[in-house]
Order: sequence, then C-alpha cells, then structure tokens
Amino acid sequence: MSNRRYRVLAVASHPVQYMTQIFRRMARHPRLDLKVAYCTLRGAQEGYDPEFGANVKWDVPLLDGYDWVHVPNKGSGDESFLGLNNPGLWSLIRDGNFDAILVFTGYRRISFWTAWLRAKLSGAAVLFGADAASLESRDGSSLKPLVKKVFWPILFRLASQVIVPSTATKELMLSLGLLPERVTVTPYSVDNEWWFAKSAEVNRAKIRESWGIPPDGIVTLFCAKLQAWKRPLDLLRAFAEAKIDRGFLVFAGSGPQQQELEQAARSLGIGERVRFLGFINQTQLPGVYTAADLMVLPSEYEPFAVVVNEAYCCGCPVVVSDRVGAGPDLVKPVDPSLIYRVGDVSQLAGLLRELAGNSTRLEGLTAAVRERIRVWSPEANVSAVVEALDATEARRKKK
Repeated sequence: MSNRRYRVLAVASHPVQYMTQIFRRMARHPRLDLKVAYCTLRGAQEGYDPEFGANVKWDVPLLDGYDWVHVPNKGSGDESFLGLNNPGLWSLIRDGNFDAILVFTGYRRISFWTAWLRAKLSGAAVLFGADAASLESRDGSSLKPLVKKVFWPILFRLASQVIVPSTATKELMLSLGLLPERVTVTPYSVDNEWWFAKSAEVNRAKIRESWGIPPDGIVTLFCAKLQAWKRPLDLLRAFAEAKIDRGFLVFAGSGPQQQELEQAARSLGIGERVRFLGFINQTQLPGVYTAADLMVLPSEYEPFAVVVNEAYCCGCPVVVSDRVGAGPDLVKPVDPSLIYRVGDVSQLAGLLRELAGNSTRLEGLTAAVRERIRVWSPEANVSAVVEALDATEARRKKK
C-alpha cells in the first residue's frame, strides 16, 4: 500500500455545503495536501437563486477549515458554456506543482476544459465524473440521451480516474464501456456527525406546535425545491388519496410550483392538513427532519439526493421513486419496498397508508436508517478519493 502524500487542487464552481465538509476532511488527511479553487463565491455570498425563487446565503460556514483561493470569473455567470470562464486556473495549475486535479465544475463549462488541458500539459492526473444515474435528460429530451451515449464514453476516458457518487452512477459508467478499475465510488455524503448532534438537540413537540400540528399527528415531509421534475404534486395527490387519520403533509422548500400546490391542496379538500414552510436554511433543517415521521421524494429526475442522507441522520425514514439515485445505496438496503414506480400515485398512496398505520414498523425504520447512514459517510468519501489517487499513481508507474 502506498504512503505517498499527494498535492491536490480541487476546482469547484462555487462553495457548496455538501462539499465543504469533504474538503475539511481532505485537508486533515495525512496523505493529502489540498487547495481548493473556487470559480465563484455564490452561496458563501448572498445571491438570487432562480430555482428557489429567493436570495440565498447558506447560514453555515463554507470557507473555514481548508486552504482555498477564488479564481475570478470572466464569464457571464449563467449556466452557459461561457458562464464559468476562469483563465486564472491556467497559471494556478501551471505553477502549483500539483499531483492531481479534481474537477467539480461539470464538463459543460469552459473552465473545466481549461483545468483539464493545463493539468495534462503539467503531467498531473485529472479526476472527474458525473452524478447521473441514467442517460435520461431532466427536460425529457429524446435527443440528449443519444448524444450522451456517443459522447460520454469519449469524455470519461479523458479522466485519469472517474469518480462517481453512487453505485448507480458507476453502473452507468460501466454500461458505457468504462473498465471497473477506472471508476471509483466516492459516496455522496453529508457531515453525519453535525446532523446527528443537531437532531439530538431538537424539541420535536415544539416544532410541530409551530406548524400547528398536534403531538400525535403523523407528518409526511417533502423537502426540496418545488419544481416540476421533483413531482411534488404526486405526493400531494397520494396524500389526499391515502386519507390518513391524523395525517399532515409538510412542504419544506420554495419554487415555481408553490402556488399550484396550494390551489391543488384546497381543491382536493386537504388544505387544512397541508403546511408550506418556504425556503429552509441549513441550520433549521435538522428540526424539520426530526419533527417528521416520514419523508417522500417523488422525483422523476434525481441524480442522487443528499436530502436522503440528511433525513437518515435525523432518524427520518424515506420513500423514494425509482428515479432517485440514492435509492440503491441508501433506501434499498433499509427496505426495498420503500422504492416505488415514479408517477404511480396509487402505489405511493398505499405506501403512505401502510406506514402511517404501523407505528412499530416506522420505529424499526428509524433505527435502520440511522444504522445505514453511519457507513455512508464523509470519511468513506475521502478514503475513496485517496484510493482513486493511488490507482492513478499505480497505473502511471506501470507505463
């Protein structure tokens, strides 16, 4: 086993709470000398998020505990190819004497290609990947999957090692012809210990009281942006069909479908049992998950869904559609029956009815999800990154 210490540059589009806790652990790892290059500081600085429909600045520290640098963005800042254009990456990589570059910007940005090309010219390994669990497109395009089927095998062979967040994504890569030894699962994880600690502090009854829900109410939670591909209307209709005694449905999140959901709740005659909390910042989320009995994620497109990780840390079981990438790694090991066919409102209603009527089963699931999330951890993610670096180094030595 190698004991080499690697000098690593991680190139990220912006600070994200899920990645910063990984970077902190990487910075403390004895075999990693880490620097993070941010192409923008969105998230650490307040800015408008069109998907939330609100100004967003995360209320947890994003820039503490690791070495980072902001590389100015000369691009437009939008989602286009030129939205991220960070020419300063060229000199940073050229002069940095890095062993490896981890690229988290996505290949659709020019900054990705700047980092990839300069790394190759510098002789550094380049590790990147994707989080998709299928070739399907979020917008339902029939052309994009065909293009990906041709382009992605070429693209991912450009990586020294492909790093992916789930077994579903690894299976996708293998289906495209990549060799198993060239793909490493780096578990998509949250800061488990932080979530455990914050959940333990929650006054469940008090939070429910603030929602106008009695202590003996059965709370089903939706926690995501209120967007069409998340299919929140499916959950609303399933909840109405399930007719759960003492049941309440809570939507935590904002987005373009909120008004439609509010109108639908009234027309279905369940308006008094549905709560809309709006945008919930990070420090408030442990209370939301801990106060719920069950969470549902009905998405038709969901590469992974770290909300499942968060809910599990708070002891909240989760039902997901079969399009949610976290299903095979987190939900199936707990109970395969908690995965249902996307869009099947009646099947979902049956699951809600069954779970709400079986408190013993819900209690067992609470223990099971906490046990499962302990092994799907940020420490496992960092260890996998080191294994990926070792694999690229071993391959280099064989040449």
